[in-house]
Formats: sequence, structure tokens, C-alpha cells
Amino acid sequence: MGAEIGATTSVFPFGSRMADYLKATRRAHIASAAQDFSQHLRADEGAHYDQVVEIDLSTLQPHINGPFTPDLAHPIGEFKAAVTKNNWPDDVTAALIGSCTNSSYEDMDMCASLAKQAAAAGIKAKAAFLVTPGSEQIRATIARDGQMKSFQEVGATVLANACGPCIGQWNRKDVKKGQRNSIVTSYNRNFAERNDGNPATHAFVTSPELTTAMAFAGRLSFNPLTDTIDGPNGPFKFKAPFGDELPERDFDPGQDTFQAPPSDSSSVRVAVAPKSERLQLLSPFNVWNGKDISEARVLIKAKGKCTTDHISMAGPWLKFRGHLENISNNLLIGATNAENGKVNSVLNGLNQQWLAVPESAKVYKNAGVPWVIIGDDNYGEGSSREHAALEPRFLGGVAVIVKSFARIHETNLKKQGLLPLTFANPADYERIGGNDKISILGLKDFGPGKPLTVEVKKADGKSFKIQVNHSFNQGQIEWFKNGSALNLMAKMFKAKAAGR
Repeated sequence: MGAEIGATTSVFPFGSRMADYLKATRRAHIASAAQDFSQHLRADEGAHYDQVVEIDLSTLQPHINGPFTPDLAHPIGEFKAAVTKNNWPDDVTAALIGSCTNSSYEDMDMCASLAKQAAAAGIKAKAAFLVTPGSEQIRATIARDGQMKSFQEVGATVLANACGPCIGQWNRKDVKKGQRNSIVTSYNRNFAERNDGNPATHAFVTSPELTTAMAFAGRLSFNPLTDTIDGPNGPFKFKAPFGDELPERDFDPGQDTFQAPPSDSSSVRVAVAPKSERLQLLSPFNVWNGKDISEARVLIKAKGKCTTDHISMAGPWLKFRGHLENISNNLLIGATNAENGKVNSVLNGLNQQWLAVPESAKVYKNAGVPWVIIGDDNYGEGSSREHAALEPRFLGGVAVIVKSFARIHETNLKKQGLLPLTFANPADYERIGGNDKISILGLKDFGPGKPLTVEVKKADGKSFKIQVNHSFNQGQIEWFKNGSALNLMAKMFKAKAAGR
């Protein structure tokens, strides 16, 4: 997650355990090369740090984060009190481990060790227990080594090795939409509606081991460090889990499903049914017309947390990932409008009607009127979901002006030919309303480190100017001028093919 807080590169010092992992995954040649250059794969001697964080592992408690945000953390020893104080649903309806985030062999082995302890005590999972292997290699290896069987013996369901419920691919039947309930996962994010599409599901994120323990207890108020579970043979208490870092027999790569492309693809044609609802060929975005942006409308002034889940929801929408027009119908439907405090309700500046956000965007697009998004702090945090940048571009957006960006989303917006801009004075966010017209000036002299000017025209005709900043480098400015990074790549490819 280094990139999300501004790091362009994150280096973890190369060590012997990394070499062991590379060898176990049939990459001994990479381990050898890394060992030869290990003096460069570590911090520079005498490196200066702005901040040094020291963690005493002997005092560290397991933590549980949530609900609705990964920022709200509680040590396990304080979590029961927080559950009571905040009236969070104590019953755990589902416990989910795996996906890409925490499904290493060691994670799976440690969770399996807890499952074996519970099975020996005659205890099965009380909550629905879902296990998602993070890769075909992990799936095949835990099937071979017995961890999968250990999970299934205590009532767990092992899902396909895919993103699954982590991004909302969960056809949940046990809880109705709007029903308050709690789930615990070892996934990386827990924003509202992300996992099951239910805004009333209180999603908490924690380690795979703590998630597994919660599956057997069936309640948030359970602390496996101190508490017991009633079993057929009396009270049962978990021992600390143990797992092997690497499998004794190396990894099983599983089924090889890779299909190599033809060596000569010049005659290959991609045929998509015109009436397909799930696939649609992309058309290049328009190139910049060389002019400043004049009197763009404000599509929405988003208030507070606006993650990529708010901008482009996952779950059932993911069936349209290959159809940009259809998936764009979810644009910003989870964002809160600062003008009325409502979700998916904005005033359209052309017809003065309150519309759903995607519908208002379509009205502007059909009229040939550009529009912008106004946002708050850390706009676009969460998954690096490319559709959250593709959709505003497809529906006619030209810029996103916010107090601050999550770095990955900011770059994704640039790739699609949009202008991600930040207020030089964050207080200017308050001066802009949903019915204003926005002009972006200075694009003819657009250059790295050079601020742009935004002219804001109010409904009464009065206007004022503010300064906005950007982080474009020269290469990224070429993306903007050519309409998108993909447009630029195609242009360069054609020029190369033509011998220019």
C-alpha cells in the first residue's frame, strides 16, 4: 500500500527467507540473482528518515478494524466494550478468510491449526465460514496437504480461487438487504455494501487467525486470548495457532489454464455481439481540442469519504466490466451529495431536475456540455479500480477537483485523459456549489509544476478565480493532450509501424 500514501517505490530488505520462497515457487534463478545484488536491495547506508516507528511486539495485541472503514481500529482486549458501546450487532453471521490479501500458505496453515483444535473438541463453525484461496497454487497446495479438508470438516465452504466476496462477488442469501448484521473478514477493505451489497452489514477486518476464531465463537465480543467456547466436552479455549511458512514438498502449481496468444495475431479479429450486455468494444476517447475548458457543470460535490467503491460499486456490477456503457450506470451512486446530504441525488444544471448521478451525467453528455466532479479529502481511496476513472471519462467528465487524492486513483484519472486537480487552498471547496459553472484556464501552457486557474461562475452571474495544483509530469501531460494513455500508445505504435 506504499503507493497509496505517495511512495513511488517500496523496498523490503532481501533476506534468506525471501530466497527460500523464490526457490519453493520454482524461481531459484531469481533468488540467485537477488542474492548477487542483495547489497542494493536494502536501505542506503546513512539514509535519513522523517519518522521512525518502533513497535514492541511483546505488547502488541491483535486488532479488529471497522465497521464501514479500515481506519477504525480496536485492540482485541478493548473490542468487546466497543461493540456494546456502539450497539454493533454482536452475532457474527459470516467469517471469511482468504482472497488475495491474506491467503499465504502460512496463513492457511495457521487457520487450519485452529480448525483442527476445534474439531478435536467436537466444535464446528457457528457462523458461515467461507475460505477463498488466493491463487490456484495455494488452492492446489492446501488441497494436497490437507488444510482444505480441515476447513471442510468443521463446516467451512471453500470457494473458487478468485476475488469473490472481497469485491462483492457474493450471492448472499441468508441476510436480507437492510438487515443489520456483522461479518468478520481478513480482506483489505470493508466499506459499506462492499462485500454483500447490504448497507446494514457491519463488516470488520482482522487477521485470518482471528477471523477463524470468530467463526467458531459466532460473536464479536469473543476474545480468543482469554475466552472459552462451550463444547460437548466442556469449555474449550484455543491455543496459539502455528503454521509452516512454506510447504514441506514445495508448492503445487495446480492446473495451468494459461492460453498463449498466436505468434502472428495480424489476422485475429475480436468479434463481439452487438446486443451483448456484458462485452462492448472500446472506442478511443476524444483528443484535447487545444482550448481551455469553458463553463463545465458540476456533476456532484461529493462530501466526506468517497472511495472507489462509492465511485464505481463492485458486486453485481462486475458482470459489466467488459461493457463500459453499462457499468457506467453505477457512476458515483454511492457518493453523498454535499448539496442535499443524499446519496445518488444531484441537481442537473440544464433541466433543473433532481436526478441520479449517472442520469445527470448523460444529460450533460448528450447536450455536449462538459462536467467536473468536486471532492473532499483522499478522494478515490480503496481498490485501484480502473472503472472509477473510465466511467467519468466515458460520460463526458473533464476534471476532478478535490482537496486531496489517493495516489493510485489520481494516476488512473490521468491515464484516461482527465484532469485530477487539487485546491491550492482547501477552503475553496466550500466556495463551490453544485449549480456553478467551472472554467479551467491555462491549459495552453500546461506544464509540470505549473498551477492552473479555475474560474467559478455563480448562478447570479458573479464569478471568482482560484488556483488549483496538479502532479502531472511531461509524459502524463501527453496522455491528456492525446485523450488518454491508450490513445498515445496507439499513436506511437502506428508511427513505429509506418517507420516514422
